Amino acid sequence: MSAACNFVALHTGQKMPLIGLGTWKSERGQVKEAVKYALSVGYCHIDCAAAYSNEAEIGEAFQECLGANKVIKREDLFVTSKLWNTKHHPEDVEPALRKTLGDLKLDYLDLYLMHWPHAFERGDNLFPKNSDNTMRYDYTDYKDTWKAMEKLVEKGLVKAIGLSNFNSRQIDDVLSVATVRPAVLQVECHPYLAQNELIAHCQKRGLVVTAYSPLGSPDRMWKHPDEPVLLEEPGIKKLAEKYSKSPAQIILRWQVQRKVVAIPKSVTPARIQQNLQVFDFSLTEEEMNHIGSLNKNWRYIVPMITVNGKLVARDAGHPHYPFNDPY
Repeated sequence: MSAACNFVALHTGQKMPLIGLGTWKSERGQVKEAVKYALSVGYCHIDCAAAYSNEAEIGEAFQECLGANKVIKREDLFVTSKLWNTKHHPEDVEPALRKTLGDLKLDYLDLYLMHWPHAFERGDNLFPKNSDNTMRYDYTDYKDTWKAMEKLVEKGLVKAIGLSNFNSRQIDDVLSVATVRPAVLQVECHPYLAQNELIAHCQKRGLVVTAYSPLGSPDRMWKHPDEPVLLEEPGIKKLAEKYSKSPAQIILRWQVQRKVVAIPKSVTPARIQQNLQVFDFSLTEEEMNHIGSLNKNWRYIVPMITVNGKLVARDAGHPHYPFNDPY
């Protein structure tokens, strides 16, 4: 793997690169070029998901850039994907993974995550809804889904499995039945949602944490008009000046320096390259603590829907909804 990639070790012995390219909200027509560009400048970790509806296009990029006679070998790349909420029935898990592998044009994944602890109605509609716009849920226990995911490891289809958007209680619940332990927890994480307790909880149990929306997801759909803008935070801008880096690079450096993997999404070549350039400087302990103290428990990513003219959390009515617990 290229020298640009610094790693954290998973309990499986795999090396997981600390910076990866996120692909959520990367439009079809842009994501293929973004992945090809990222691979060309030294990225060796790409984060995908069936629910992003762009895996087939990412697969085209992989087909062009990966292989025995190409610049990048498959074993030099770390690829993550995620099982969607409509595929939690144990018998749907392997077919869902095989669809992802087919789309990505890969024989195996390095990491497969359960995208959320709660399930939606089975089927091929990603977002099954009732006539009043509320979600149609399914109540499969995520522990049963987990047992089906373990079989994928036994079959050699995935090297590691993990969780996304689970709270500390749900992680422990999975650990209580796991014969293959989760290797990673992927959650929203940035200076305004520092996740210090959850990270400590995971590190104690041998899980590596991946931060999604590490820059506060400035381009997502459910924006709050008066929400704080992370990249405008004065203390971070000051550090950016001190180190001749961008505010984004300061924030990513804070994550990787505390051994949290970060997967910033971009389709802009200059930013894709810049997001990887965080291994040529270090923050002082005081600076690390200052960034960690900016926490406001501000969650940018709560899927919202409009019901009866009101904006409500889409999945809050599900018994496995993760964000009702403190962490």
